[in-house]
Order: sequence, then structure tokens, then C-alpha cells
Amino acid sequence: MTAKTLIIEHLGENALLLPARIRAGLDANDRAKVLMSALQAAVEQAFGRGGAASDLHAEARAVGLDADRVRGFIRGAAAQDGERFAAPGAVAIAHDLGADIEAMIAAAGAAGDDVSAFQVRFAALAADLATDGDGLDRAQVARITAAGTKSADSLHRLIMDLHKALNRLAADHAEEDVAGARCSGLAGDDRQAVSAFMAGVEATRKLKFDHPGLDTTAARAGERLLIQNDIGTTDAHVLCVTVTEAAVDVTYTDVHRSRAKFFIGLFSSFEDVVWTAPSAHKAEGLAEGAAFEFVTAHLDVADPRRRDTFLSAVGAALVFLIDWNKARKQLQRFVDKDDAIRVLDWAARRRLGHRAFLELGGADLVNGAIQRAADGHIGYGVRLDHAIGEDQAVDFLRQALRIACEGLLAARSDRLIRDAIDAELVRRLERSGSTLLQGVVTQAGLARSILAGLAEALGHGDAVRAAATAKRIEEKADRLAIDLRATAERLKVEGKVAPLIDQVEQAIDDVEEASFFLSLLQGPGIDAGNGDLTRLVATATRAAEAVARMADAASAAADGHRIDMDDALAAMADLFALEHAADDEERAALAATLRTETDPRRTIVLTQCARRIEAATDRFAHAGHLMRAHLLGELNRHADADRL
Repeated sequence: MTAKTLIIEHLGENALLLPARIRAGLDANDRAKVLMSALQAAVEQAFGRGGAASDLHAEARAVGLDADRVRGFIRGAAAQDGERFAAPGAVAIAHDLGADIEAMIAAAGAAGDDVSAFQVRFAALAADLATDGDGLDRAQVARITAAGTKSADSLHRLIMDLHKALNRLAADHAEEDVAGARCSGLAGDDRQAVSAFMAGVEATRKLKFDHPGLDTTAARAGERLLIQNDIGTTDAHVLCVTVTEAAVDVTYTDVHRSRAKFFIGLFSSFEDVVWTAPSAHKAEGLAEGAAFEFVTAHLDVADPRRRDTFLSAVGAALVFLIDWNKARKQLQRFVDKDDAIRVLDWAARRRLGHRAFLELGGADLVNGAIQRAADGHIGYGVRLDHAIGEDQAVDFLRQALRIACEGLLAARSDRLIRDAIDAELVRRLERSGSTLLQGVVTQAGLARSILAGLAEALGHGDAVRAAATAKRIEEKADRLAIDLRATAERLKVEGKVAPLIDQVEQAIDDVEEASFFLSLLQGPGIDAGNGDLTRLVATATRAAEAVARMADAASAAADGHRIDMDDALAAMADLFALEHAADDEERAALAATLRTETDPRRTIVLTQCARRIEAATDRFAHAGHLMRAHLLGELNRHADADRL
């Protein structure tokens, strides 16, 4: 008994096993006939003048027997004293004949028919199969192989009667092919339901490529239509569907709980299907430790079209379960478990699957792309999602599965498929650099937030509260800068990007210090005497905005879009003009302070505040120069690519 048969028995769906059991009984009949012929040929070999006419090698092989053993048994037969003879392997031949008769009796009773009479007859005749080592008796073989009568039974007659019973059973449960499913006893609307299920199976079958599995059987059992699919090769991996006039019930078993949950998740759009959570069950004899997960689903059926839609969806989903756990483990070399499952779910919902990915090498396919396309960008031992970011890594793996599937289906060469995956990774690495520039956009936004608080405090705001807010923002900016530097280091671009990150971070430090100095003065309207400092803060704010615009446009310019390149260069021009304006406004603010202020304390505070703000605009301008160099590099790279 196979493990999948054991699982189906455990689920109580024996009707699905009947066709296979009938076939097993008929196969046993074929073997028994050859074994009886071998006994007769051995007698002929031992006592005949010319030896046996045939060694039955071809016949034995055709029915699945050990052909060499049968040949050796016949060719090695030799007469002994009187009617006795010896033949090598006689014990095994007699044992196998008895086992095949028992298999025929079991098959004859597979539908619940009474086989006790057969069992009694076999018990009475089994003594004829006794051997003395390799020794047999000529009369013993004659009794075994005699046609027999009602008054003189024989094993041969028992085999013939069992064969007749099996033929009647096979006729009563004749198999038919319905859209590729082996079916028996179908009635009424059964064929439509089976066809709907098989339409789903066939729609995605090609995605398993050369992997075995997806064989389907169906049978009518009373008021129920039973459909079973063996999915893949794992022992406890079985799906049984029960269809009645009023409902569809699915029973799914799996040794992996996470795969069972994944399977349930594929039917999220079927809101009217009720699933149970996976629960642990045990069945003796399973290779995976006798334990498996048990899941059920129930759909009330009011419309046959809804039934067929669900059956088709179930059939189509099965291919995505084959080698699922293997694919998950392969993907987990590059992302965490949840993200690996997200990739598999994405591929399944788009009817791509993961089998092509595995056919082409799985993790080795991705590692090869990293070695070829990302050499010098991703450090040894650094996981892909840590190097280019979780979202980019997940999206790259999705595209790798897509490219692999589409490539194999189109019969493209392995090299073309690998080149396409390499190109996809190169684009991801470029976008990772863009992600760093988006981090600079965030930095500039934080600087602007501090400057907005400064502007309010200079007018009629609370300078102490503005300074406290600025401190919190500055601490957040420090954490962001640390993360951005770490990412740049993983991508091995810290030499290009880290100076830019540093400049904007130092500008944030400058404006935070300006806010601190301003908080040392009490009372509203700190800059009420003149507007020079307020104008300087406004210029610095526009400079921070220009940095954000430039970084945002530069991040998009990595894809070669001319309009983004132009936007970045325009922001750079604004930034440099604002730097010069800030120089003039700082001097005007210092002059106004020295001219109008009589309180040394206010003079020092306003002077330090102006200098910090102007220093920030200088750093913003320096950041612009760094981004300009980056942009020119992108222009040259795309120009080289166009020439190629």
C-alpha cells in the first residue's frame, strides 16, 4: 500500500481507491498466470527430453516480475529421485504465487462484496504451495496448475474464479477518461464537475515542467462525487474534493503547515468559502514521521456555475504546491521567510509559479546574477535584502521567477534567461542608489521642518518650544543618516554617497544649533526690529527645498529620463543662486544687529544664529555640487549605453 493510498484511507474516501484496487487485482492475476506457467516449464525442464520450450523471460518482464529470477528458476530445474525435482528460487516462486492470490481476493472485496468463500478455498489449498527448500514434487505442480472441477478444487481454478469476479467488478465500475481524470461510476452532472476541476488543472499543468504529479481520479460514492489529486510526490500531500448537490467540500493534507496556510491564502477572493485552520493529524506508515496537517473548506452551492468556478480554481492552484517548500528555502537565502512566501504568493496569483526557477537552479540562479552583475556592489555574505533593501529584493526575486517561467515556456536558452535576470538586478542596484537619494530628500525635509520652526519663532512663536522640536528632529536625522551610510556601505557606494549624506546632516546640525541659540532669547517678535534674519531663514528654507527637489529628480534620472535630469539641473541652479543670496543676507543681518542692538547678549545670539543659518546654506550648496557630479556621471553612462 502506498503512502498516498494510506492517506486516502485515513480520510475515509475508499471509493476513490476502488479502480486502482481492481487494477491491482487484475495485475496480480497476470503475474499468477506467468508463475503457474513457470512451474509447468520447470517440470518440463527437469523431466522433458528437450528441456523447457521457453524460459518465459519476456512474459515475466511484461507483467512486472523479476524476469532473470524466473528464467533462472526454469533453466536451473533438475530431476531428483522419483517425481521430485529441484529448482533455484522455488520458495520465492511459491510465495509470490500465494501473495498474488491473496491480492486478488483483497481486490475482489474492495467494493464490499463477500469474499469469505474465496478465503476458505485458499486456506484449504495453500498447502500445495509448500516447498522443501528448492525442492518440489511433480504431482504438486500438477495439483496447482490443474483446471479443477467443482468436486476437485485447485489453485488454478481459484485464480480463474477470482479473475471472473474481478472482471465483473471492473465492468460494474468501468473507468473512463474525463478531461484527463480517471473516473468510475459517474452519473448525472458528475462529468461537468470533473471537467471544471480538470480545466483548472490543465490551465496550469505546464508550470510543473518535468516534475511528476497532478494525477486525478474521480468516483461516484452514493450521493457524493469524489475527486482526488495526488499533487506531487510527498507521501501525505493529497487533495480530496467531495461534491454534492448542495455543497463542495475540500480536504487537503500536507506535512508543511506553512504550505497549508499558503494554499488557503490563494482563495482569498472566495469569500463564501469557509476554511478550517490547519490541524495536526497522524497516520502510521508515512515517511515524514507519521504527522501531517489537515485542512478543510466548505462551499454551499446554490448555482452550479459557482461550484464549477471554485472547482476550477482549486485545480489550478495545485501546481503551485509542488516543491513549494524547496522553493521557499531557496528564496530564504536572499530574504526572510515571510518575504519568501510573499514572492511565492505573487508568482502563484499571476500563474507563473516557482518550478521554472527551480529547474534553472533556484538559489544558484540568483547567486550567479549577484556574482556577475553585482560584483563590487554587494559584500560577501551580505544577504540581498540587506544590501539593496527589502522591497527591492522582493521585487527582484518576483521578476526572477517571472523571467525564468516565461523563458522556459518560450524555450529560450538558459543564457538568455540568465542575461535577463542579470539586467534586472543591475536595474535594482541603480534603484538602490536612487533609494539613497530619496533618503537625502527626507534629510532635506527634516532641515526644512527645523527652519519652519525658526521662522515662526522669529515672528511671534515660542523659541523654546521650537528649539525642543528642532532637537527631536535632529536626533531623528542622525538615525536616518546612520541607516543611509550603512546602506551605502553594503552597496559599496559609500565613497560616492556618504559625503552627500554628511553635508545635509551637518546642515541639519547647523540649523538645530541656530534654533538653540534663538531659544536663549525670551519674548515674542525676536526679529521685530528688522527683517534681515527672517529673510535669511526664508532663503535657507528655499535652499533646503531645492536640495530636496534636486535629490528627488536625480533619483529618477538614474533611469535616464531627460525631464528628470533637466529638473535636477534647474534645482541646482536655484540652489547656487540661493547660496549667494544667503551670503548677502547674513552680512545684512550682522550689520543690522551690530547697528541696532545694545544688549550684548542679544547681539551674540543673533550673530551666532545668522552664521549657523548661512553655514547651512553653504552645506546645501556643497550637497548640490556633489549631486551635480553624480548627474554628470549618469549622463555619461547613458550616453555610452546609447552608443552601444
